[in-house]
Amino acid sequence: MPNIIDLIAQDSKASNISQEIKDTLYTKAAEKIETLKKEVSDSMFDVEPYNPKSEVETETEVEPEPTEEPEENVN
Repeated sequence: MPNIIDLIAQDSKASNISQEIKDTLYTKAAEKIETLKKEVSDSMFDVEPYNPKSEVETETEVEPEPTEEPEENVN
């Protein structure tokens, strides 16, 4: 950004100023795209977003089903 201000202050050609503005905008846009690319690709393929806080996997304990004892018929 300071480079653009310097170009304006020095009465540079409008095409040079315009080109510098375009370069700056493209650079900022590319940076934003890179930061969002992983999140978008994960959401497209139903992958959980990476969360470093929940790095430890939790296991669920399965309790065995109670077995029913057959009732004995006493006649």
